[in-house]
Amino acid sequence: MNLHTTFRTPLVALALISALGFAPEVGEAQLTMAQAQTAIDAAEAEARANDWNLTILVADADGVPVYMRRMDGAPARTTDIASRKVHVVITTGGTSGAYGQALAAGTVDSIPGGIHYEGGLPILMNGELIGAMSASGARGSEDAQAVMAGLAAIGATGGN
Repeated sequence: MNLHTTFRTPLVALALISALGFAPEVGEAQLTMAQAQTAIDAAEAEARANDWNLTILVADADGVPVYMRRMDGAPARTTDIASRKVHVVITTGGTSGAYGQALAAGTVDSIPGGIHYEGGLPILMNGELIGAMSASGARGSEDAQAVMAGLAAIGATGGN
């Protein structure tokens, strides 16, 4: 392989990724791995302070998981519940708890694969949805409390 090919191949790949819409647009806020880890660390600290064993998940604006942590003692099923909370947040743009209230009131349709428990919140930076964060393993309000601690640690809001 020559030097010309070595540099050309990655440039062609980047051009294709950008042209096909896989790369974010310039100026579009993104959730970073560092932010996800910081948020999960803070949520875990909140959970430990309250003796909760949680699964905590951070996903990007497309609902793709960026980082997940299952604390010792958190039941295996909490991974699915946390994922389903994120699905609801990304689909509705609101909290999983608000979706549950609207579902109970009959003002929204059921989301296939969705779940109505509290503890899933959008990650908003400067009003822009950049992802979702959820926790599962305690009461819904406690899951939400841990998530809010995580959001605060990265300077995000949860769109209450």
